[in-house]
Amino acid sequence: MVGKHMNYSSPANLAVIACPGGEVFADQVIAHLKRVFRKDFDRSVDRIAQRYAMEPSAAARRLNFINDAALPAHPLSGGVEGFRCPRFKVPVRYSLFANGEIKAEILESVRGKDLYIVQDVENHYPVRFNEGELRQTLSINDHLMTVFVTADAARQAGAQQVTLVLPVYPYARQHKKKGREGLTASRVGNILETLGVSRIITLDIHSRETGNAFTAMRVENLHASYQIIQALSRLPGVLNEGFVVVSPDTGAVDRNKFYATALKKPLALLYKERDYSRVSKNAVENNISEIKLLGNVRGKTVLMADDMLGTGGTLLKAMKFLKDEGAGKVIAAISLPLFSKDAVSYFDAAYQEGLFYRIIGTNAVYQEEAARREWYISVNITSLFARTICRLHQGLSLSSLLDNREVIVRLFADI
Repeated sequence: MVGKHMNYSSPANLAVIACPGGEVFADQVIAHLKRVFRKDFDRSVDRIAQRYAMEPSAAARRLNFINDAALPAHPLSGGVEGFRCPRFKVPVRYSLFANGEIKAEILESVRGKDLYIVQDVENHYPVRFNEGELRQTLSINDHLMTVFVTADAARQAGAQQVTLVLPVYPYARQHKKKGREGLTASRVGNILETLGVSRIITLDIHSRETGNAFTAMRVENLHASYQIIQALSRLPGVLNEGFVVVSPDTGAVDRNKFYATALKKPLALLYKERDYSRVSKNAVENNISEIKLLGNVRGKTVLMADDMLGTGGTLLKAMKFLKDEGAGKVIAAISLPLFSKDAVSYFDAAYQEGLFYRIIGTNAVYQEEAARREWYISVNITSLFARTICRLHQGLSLSSLLDNREVIVRLFADI
């Protein structure tokens, strides 16, 4: 949460660009930004009015005067006796040419602005180009190229600082080398660095070590655990004595240990043997050869937390194994619910079979199909991103947003 005693800093030079694919997420972030800055302004006015025995309107006028004097190049319209809200969103014309090239034209000045470019690289629904005359479904590579051309256009246009808001970090799973293969996760970041990007804000990046490959660019890695636990606490009769957190594999132990500690519940572990001579193709054809359980799930409600759901084969196999072991309700918490290819239909079938109770996912990835399902719960994380942007813009600490254990403790204190 934004601190109650945050110093107000004018958002006049803060701007947001929404790439095709990131428009829905960006619009929700902007709505939260407007509320956050208004609250901060009102708190600052109250504090100044009390301290200097001024009328609130006079304090607001004085605060607006100071901000106008500090940022003469970015004047805000509106009366000076109250909060003046910027538009934030910068219009951009995106063109898609017949040969597949993408062009970004920024339609108003961003010179000297603190600019945030928002893109959902896993949005696989049609997006608009050529002033709305063309709708096209893009691959992750197309979305990434859109980010490249937008970042380049922003630097060419004189933006003071360019930050990328990428709820899903592209190529995150290609983060380590096992032979003659590239370290593409870090190479994507290296390209962005050369384009002048100073920071990336993302959610539950697959490997935190990816950021170590960058020289100057920072990666702010957010977590949706508070929002997921909040959704979990609203499910009737779930957080009872017979509740256990199960790590779906050894790589997810730290994440699930966090949930077990926050919920004060026991932790179990699934160990998967994989046949790496086989390539996972979909939810049915995967390379898991055997699963072993360390812990007890018989008759218990189970929570499994993971960072990413692709085709879903690994998760479905784990769910079936847990039900065979006698588990009651099985719930999955997924930060980045991609639902690649036909994953939704496979989960439909598994739900009808009774293999799981609910999947809790975030809106880091735009979803229409999964969002309509009874078994899917979407939690909104745009407020988290908006508060992060607000703090970065004002040069404030992100500690309480990056480590949300205290706010989770307060959540259960209020229940």
